[in-house]
Order: sequence, then structure tokens, then C-alpha cells
Amino acid sequence: MSSAAAKPILYSYFRSSCSWRVRIALALKGIAYDVVPVNLLKDGGQQFSAEFKAVNPMQQVPALKIDGIILSQSLAIIHYLEDTRPIPRLLPQDLKKKAQVRMIADHIVSGIQPLQNLSILKQMGEKKMEWAQNCIASGFQALEQTLQHTAGCYCVGDEVSVADLCLVPQVFNAERFKVDMGPYPTITRINKVLLELEAFKVSHPSLQPDTPAELRA
Repeated sequence: MSSAAAKPILYSYFRSSCSWRVRIALALKGIAYDVVPVNLLKDGGQQFSAEFKAVNPMQQVPALKIDGIILSQSLAIIHYLEDTRPIPRLLPQDLKKKAQVRMIADHIVSGIQPLQNLSILKQMGEKKMEWAQNCIASGFQALEQTLQHTAGCYCVGDEVSVADLCLVPQVFNAERFKVDMGPYPTITRINKVLLELEAFKVSHPSLQPDTPAELRA
């Protein structure tokens, strides 16, 4: 089998929100793939191994080996999947809606998640819970306001988009860090609807090959 025709390989960690975004995209597009788990906590973090550094020099998950290349960064991976396997579409054709999808995705991917990821929290010591709560709450206040103008059934209108792929994992993080979701009814409503979709269910952290037994659904 040629490298371009080989089954894609996703380097993933069950609880990584960045990995989950990609798992949702793969599920929505019906792309079968193999998983290589990368435990971010075990052995000081398997992402720091020489073996994984050869896969992704940034030493982060996810990474996707597909079509003879290796891609990292969740949005770059998702956009490649969108360009090469455009059905179902995850970016609207309407240019204004497409811009809104990208805006919301960037809001989460650049403006919220990096501030509460593992590498930052390790440096916060005993204050990590408070730090994560404040970062997420600050971001969600702005996101809630934005979604009140863009949302239909989902983040932008009535079609699942890249924005939704970013929203659900971030709400999962918020719940992990015990963020009060009361002030964010639009976020909460959209998240609940999305979690009923099959692609979001099968990609959930509780159902991954590397999910610890005590956290499995």
C-alpha cells in the first residue's frame, strides 16, 4: 500500500481538547484511522520522547499522518481534511458565515484553550484551578455574547462547522475545571445539542482506546 493510500494515523491523547477537535472532524467525514496514544502525563509526558519529537517537533498532540505527510496543529489538520475531503462541509460557502466560523474557532483555539492547557497549568502550582476557571470564564463571557448574534441550531446558523468542533471540547474543559456554566445559556444549549450527534459521541474522551478504565463511559 502506498503511503498516500495508507490508513491515516492519529497521535492523540484521550482528554486533549485539540485531539478531540480532530477526532470529531474525522468522524463527521467518515474517515477511518488508527490511533497511537500519546500519554501527556505518563513517564514525564510521552510527547517529550525522542520518538514523538520526530513526529511533531512541537511535542504536542494531535498529529495526523495522512496522504504521505504529517500534520500538526488541530485547525491546520481540520482545514486540510476540509480541502481534500470536503463532504460534509465544515466551512460555510457564504463568506460572512465562513468568517464568523473562523472567528469563533480562533477565539477558542487561540484565546481560551492555550491559557489553560497542561503546560501552563503545571507552572501555576496550587493556583491552577483558579487560573483555569478565570481564563475560561473570561473567554466564555465574550463567546456567549458573540454566539447570541451568530447561532442558530449550532454556533453559526444551522449547520455543524469548525466552530462547533472547537466549542464542545472547550465546554468539556470548563466542566472539568468546575466553571459555573449558568451565565452562558447559549454555549450550554449548543453544546447539549452537539453532544447528541454521533460524531461527537464516538470521539468523546470517555470512549477512546487510551481512556483509563475509571473514566470510561
